[in-house]
Amino acid sequence: MKRRSFLLALLATPVLASCKQDRDAAGAPSPREVSDRSVAQFCGMSLNEHAGPKAQIFIRGLPDPYWFATVRDAFAFLMLPEMPKAIVAVYVNDMARAKNWDQPEPGLWVEANQAFFVIGSRRRSGMNSDEAIPFGTAVAAQKFAAIEGGRIVSFDDMPRDYILASKSGE
Repeated sequence: MKRRSFLLALLATPVLASCKQDRDAAGAPSPREVSDRSVAQFCGMSLNEHAGPKAQIFIRGLPDPYWFATVRDAFAFLMLPEMPKAIVAVYVNDMARAKNWDQPEPGLWVEANQAFFVIGSRRRSGMNSDEAIPFGTAVAAQKFAAIEGGRIVSFDDMPRDYILASKSGE
């Protein structure tokens, strides 16, 4: 009996893994590239008008992402209770690979929950406010923080008070 259970489990493993891969592939859309039609959720301006890292959030059932001129604004969207919560994917620019700080090149997106963020640095956002600057690796974030100051936090450890602080307090 134990041998039969083991064989059934062994045979089912590839099927379960295949289902998970299909669900992951179908559930999370690929990141989009910034275009002239990419408008920031909160300020209503074109992303091309703002320097620095950008973000995009996909909501279940909507074909297009919500765009953000700053990564900090994307975190605010995620933290504010009145915003949609059926999040499918969140992408941010990997600033370690960006050659152009003002307008990061296409293809530099990283899943936000995999990124490392430098907060409290001397670098300002495209809105001239504090920014949560994303990096694809901890080493890149550490190098940036050593030059520009700040501290490194993960997606899950982003301080609510840093993100939702009053603009007048900056």
